Amino acid sequence: MKRYFVLVALFCLGCRNIPSTTPVHISLTDSNRSLKITGIDPVILNDINRDTVKNWQSLFAIYRLPADTDAKDYQPIQPGQYQLKDSAVVFTPDTPFVKQQTYFMRYYNYAGNKSIWDYVQGKTTKGQLHYTDLIFKQ
Repeated sequence: MKRYFVLVALFCLGCRNIPSTTPVHISLTDSNRSLKITGIDPVILNDINRDTVKNWQSLFAIYRLPADTDAKDYQPIQPGQYQLKDSAVVFTPDTPFVKQQTYFMRYYNYAGNKSIWDYVQGKTTKGQLHYTDLIFKQ
């Protein structure tokens, strides 16, 4: 009986759903006019791309970094266009990135949470989200 319990326990441990921890990378592209975002799970990218709303900002959003970094959570989102190209998302702002201006991309980490769609559909609040800020400069 103990052997069966041990086998079942080992089987269950092997079946755990461990979220992927692929790092997200950003880089300026197209003569520093666009931001290329890589390292996102392709399943998530394709699901968002198929959505008619295409709410890319629910996964990551681009902001200007203010001089007073204590106020960075209160910045407006940088408007622009998101396009899926191969396994990367390319963000092109409506107005070009300003030289010597620092920006940041807030990447919302959905690992360990219920579902990405809970956040896309607005079923959870901003305070419940886990995120990483990636800083870049034009």
